[in-house]
Amino acid sequence: MNGIPTPTVEIQWATDAPDAPDENHLCEWVRNASRAAGGVVGDITLRIVDESEIRELNRDYRDKDKPTNVLSFPFEMPEGLPQDAIDPLLGDIIICDAVVRREADEQGKTLDAHWAHMVTHGVLHLLGYDHIDDDDAVVMENLEVQALGELGYSDPYAGPDHNTEQTP
Repeated sequence: MNGIPTPTVEIQWATDAPDAPDENHLCEWVRNASRAAGGVVGDITLRIVDESEIRELNRDYRDKDKPTNVLSFPFEMPEGLPQDAIDPLLGDIIICDAVVRREADEQGKTLDAHWAHMVTHGVLHLLGYDHIDDDDAVVMENLEVQALGELGYSDPYAGPDHNTEQTP
């Protein structure tokens, strides 16, 4: 290890996902994304779900009544609770196996590479990164590309529909 703090990871399997990566890979990707963002200590729950569960969450929390690939729910400390009252919680990442499989196929990506990207993307959201405006998107995408490159994966945004000429 390189001394950079990393989170602990709990994996929850809420669906049968025979093509999903094993827990070792999922944990490795969470920790790698954290290191790429500068390191962080805390607990992350990674939950693998079916389309109905992610659709319900997407509808209830984002007002989008459709399945999506990944959702992140950063932990918010309840008001009035002392910071040291509980162990540091970073939040939850929810990933839909069926959507990830479908997208990997549609985008001509390996399943492993797309899973690594979705895990990395979810972790960065937990750590406060976003892609709502263009400047923030450039920062987040560059971190994703860096983190995935460290794992040997190619740039997930280098497809024909993505503008790779970004200003730093």
